[in-house]
Amino acid sequence: VFAVNGFLRVATGLDIGLSTKCVVIPKEMGMCHKIGYSEMRLPNLMGHTSMAEVIKKSTTWQHLVHTDCHPRVRTFLCSLFAPICLDTFIHPCRSMCVAVRDSCAPVLLCHGNAWPASLDCDRFPGDEDVCLAPLTKDYKYLHKVLPRPTCQTCPAVEEFFTHKRVLEVFCDSNFAVKVKLSKKRTASENQEYNIECQVEFTSQGSLLPYETQSMIQQWLLINEKCIERMSPTHRPMVYLLVGNIEEGIILVNQVYRWQRKDSQLTLATQKWRYHKCL
Repeated sequence: VFAVNGFLRVATGLDIGLSTKCVVIPKEMGMCHKIGYSEMRLPNLMGHTSMAEVIKKSTTWQHLVHTDCHPRVRTFLCSLFAPICLDTFIHPCRSMCVAVRDSCAPVLLCHGNAWPASLDCDRFPGDEDVCLAPLTKDYKYLHKVLPRPTCQTCPAVEEFFTHKRVLEVFCDSNFAVKVKLSKKRTASENQEYNIECQVEFTSQGSLLPYETQSMIQQWLLINEKCIERMSPTHRPMVYLLVGNIEEGIILVNQVYRWQRKDSQLTLATQKWRYHKCL
């Protein structure tokens, strides 16, 4: 779904004054809205000459942006697909490309796609040139670094269990998040989903509920095959995802189907507040 067929052309090979024009970033390019500017150069740094081509090729990357696989993934991709309308093109630095590639290539691989040759980092200028730099080294000191979701085998969905067994699992876990999933009805061929998360409990660590919710949403976007299995129809389905945070990685170990008629999960989450683990 993330495959990119466009070939990255060297910006200096384009006549900035005559060959390009400023155009408004279209509404279809949602990933490049609210990035600090509203107009882009066309042709862009991917060599796309028409807006229809830009929209078609860039939308294949919007899902990757939603996974937040790197803090600068949006900046990196938009600098190529929707470069800012200045007198000259500003490339992303090679170091930014490497940083984004190293964080996001595993996500692409999880979806069966390799990092494309059109985004070969050797094509970009070094940091000594005028280019978009990666995050500064003090970024992690200024921003809370959260555990990262990773590509993993989707746990089997459990539908038959007792509340006592669920409580035992809770004792061995860091988080439990109630998730409501449903497929979106879209005109595009790409499958999209509605994901609603509600933290049932967080047993340890300094994570806030909304941070845990965000990480589970990212986990689901990265592990889209798991969403496909859990959302066979357009009818909303509810699950409880239970897991651990190990060495900065968030892992989902259990997936329970939360059915209205089944009170075992409700009972387990109610008893958890007063439960003492062995």
